[in-house]
Amino acid sequence: MPNPVFGAALRSSPRCWKLAIAGKTWIRYSSSRNPPTVALLYQAIDSPVINGARKPRKPGGYQDSGADIAYTLRTKGINVITPSSSPQESSHEGWCFPDTEEGIYSAVQQGVNHLWANTILFSSHPLQTSKKLDTHAPDLYIVGQPPSLVEKFDDKAYLNGKLRELGGLTLPRSWMVSDSDDLDRLVASIDRYPVVGKPVRGRGSHGVKVCRNPAELKAHVQTLLGESPLVMLEEFLAGEEATITVMPPSPGRPRHWSTLPVVRFNHADGIAPYNGVVAVTANSQVIPEEEMKDPAFGDIMDQCAKVAELIGATAPIRVDIRRFSKDSPFALFDINMKPNMTGPGRPGREDQASLTALSAAALGWDYGTLLKNILQTAQPLDVFRKYRSPF
Repeated sequence: MPNPVFGAALRSSPRCWKLAIAGKTWIRYSSSRNPPTVALLYQAIDSPVINGARKPRKPGGYQDSGADIAYTLRTKGINVITPSSSPQESSHEGWCFPDTEEGIYSAVQQGVNHLWANTILFSSHPLQTSKKLDTHAPDLYIVGQPPSLVEKFDDKAYLNGKLRELGGLTLPRSWMVSDSDDLDRLVASIDRYPVVGKPVRGRGSHGVKVCRNPAELKAHVQTLLGESPLVMLEEFLAGEEATITVMPPSPGRPRHWSTLPVVRFNHADGIAPYNGVVAVTANSQVIPEEEMKDPAFGDIMDQCAKVAELIGATAPIRVDIRRFSKDSPFALFDINMKPNMTGPGRPGREDQASLTALSAAALGWDYGTLLKNILQTAQPLDVFRKYRSPF
């Protein structure tokens, strides 16, 4: 059910931003009363090789979800600037600016004061490094994660290792494999199958496979090592799967908080299929109210919010969870710094609600309301650039 108190707070409270800088929490209030003028950014820059691994680029660079966001914000009365004067509703092109320095600066020169970074960020990204943007940094607001946060925590091996060290979180057993390891010895040391092999910097279900015996695992790891010098292996979680979106601090709600879990089903060989192949509306649903009585859900929702708070997330993250077995507790098995944000609105997009949009609907938020509430979490570029990892 919608929360009218929260909705009123979003409308009436001053803006605030909460960010982990050098291990401390900082809150910044804005006195700006200018209404948002928004531009969407899509991925036109390939991610760099980081520690030997490159995050694969999505075809189109997220222009599909960028067009969904831009179109829907306009229908909600938000001023959205587009590179094309009249982008076609049926096309994803012409709605978003490229995330190059020239593309970003072009949007700013057209009066944009809010940039929605619907792209893959990294420490050398123009949003972090561009000198052209320096004079705009106090007054230009960003929707997205700080680039240095994404670069550090998109590495699943690094993030999972740090979370395991901190304790208090439920994680599956895992192993790291490098191209210099004795693969035969490592595979032989694993005493329980199935095992999941996946890239340390992945996108969607790319490269994720359930391996049911040592020979299958070895072959898959060898394939992944052809793409990256480091591969992550995890015990296969055989129970129920769900995903949880964690929202960042916003006016009226000063801490990270978890939306309701979305349960996944109809897996392909043990793995939820990529949404570009099977729409999530066909294999996902918000957890029924009756099932929320299981304390395992409340516990894992708290853990997901804790992860977002620990890393200082400034935009939604999505955490994939799965039970070890039937009726067991849940474990966190994949933490996504950039959840898919597609949604219905444009012609032919009726079945394109993302997992985050499905969960928002349970709050009484349609896709446009979700986007407006995310827009409320934007932070100034100068704060965005000052992010420091807590570990």
